[in-house]
Amino acid sequence: MSLSRRLLLGASSAAVFAPVRRGSAEPAIDPTVRIGVLTDMSGPYRDVTGPTGVACARQAVAEFTAAHPDTKVEMMVADHQNKADVAVGIVREWFDRSGVDAIVGVDSSAVALACTSVCAEKDKVHLNTGAGTSALTGKSCNANTVHWTLDTWNLPHSTATAVVKSGGDSWFFITADYTFGHIFQHDTTEFIEAAGGKVVGSAQFPFPDTTDFSAYLLQAQASGAKVAGFAASGANFVNLVKQAREFGLDKTMTLAAIACFITDVQAMGLPVAQGLILTENFYWDLNDRSRAFMQRIKPALPAGVFPNMDHAGSYAATLHYLKTVQAMGVAQAKASGRNAVAAMKRMPTDDDCFGPGLIREDGRKIHPAYLFRVKTPEESHYPGDVYTLLATTPADQAFRPMSEGGCPLVHA
Repeated sequence: MSLSRRLLLGASSAAVFAPVRRGSAEPAIDPTVRIGVLTDMSGPYRDVTGPTGVACARQAVAEFTAAHPDTKVEMMVADHQNKADVAVGIVREWFDRSGVDAIVGVDSSAVALACTSVCAEKDKVHLNTGAGTSALTGKSCNANTVHWTLDTWNLPHSTATAVVKSGGDSWFFITADYTFGHIFQHDTTEFIEAAGGKVVGSAQFPFPDTTDFSAYLLQAQASGAKVAGFAASGANFVNLVKQAREFGLDKTMTLAAIACFITDVQAMGLPVAQGLILTENFYWDLNDRSRAFMQRIKPALPAGVFPNMDHAGSYAATLHYLKTVQAMGVAQAKASGRNAVAAMKRMPTDDDCFGPGLIREDGRKIHPAYLFRVKTPEESHYPGDVYTLLATTPADQAFRPMSEGGCPLVHA
């Protein structure tokens, strides 16, 4: 099985040599920055992450090398198949034999938690732009990891609090039975209870093999809860909402999406997705900068595809890493992933997807969160016009306070 395919971007540059000392030349410094995009290219998260995330990371490399043609960047891509052991094997191969300096994407919480320790062991950079688990900046944090786009504190904090305050004070969860789903349900429950609501029950479905959700939907319907909370993502989530509409669950319950993306909305269509309340940290039609990014990435995407927040994270994290490499110098950045991440934290972030921001001491990338309602078909006036902005959570309130995470890097 081929573990990766190479996507070579940027112009070649002359080899850079270390100074001559003691009358003999030092070995040449490898001038190539190597980035590995590790993602789901064939499974249930393919549309949420996958090829569009790869295209967005490639866009960042293309923009950077156009501005800095003397810096050579090589990008590799591999499918982790949502299996931690497969992912770890790929990452070790990249680090030990292919000279990869940083990995990007690493969606799936179980995959991310397995890979983050390898990055710390090998002193490489882990730019996580797809996994949900907030443990990456909590008890499992390390000095080699940046968690960019979203997490299981960020999305529930925005969505659950708003739904409870609007009257949805009793919930029944339908949850994907693996790390991502469990953490999302746990964190969402805390926000429901903090806002004065309660969880009356839950059902877990096997991931990723479930296609018939009827038994779980009937449990939700019989619970008497006002809100059906879906702690799932990707193809499972899309099928779950479709079947919930078929069962008429939306007639008696609010359907709350804990982790929903524009790619999911497109897959369902507005007649099915309309009315869903959700949080995304990026929307292509949010402002002039996000629309400018959309125009640049559009030629690289299939017709009708609009990037979601995970995709945008792959672009933004890759670009900030490369800016940091340029500021440090390639040799110094390649020498230590810990030093490169420390430099990324010192440098303010700024890109067209998320605007200005920062990376905290615990590795958490900070930016605003946006609460949206999915438009009805009648409200949508052009392709990709799917969200109505309901509220914005400021960047300094959008993610878990460092004092609550338990990250050993955080100093009081």
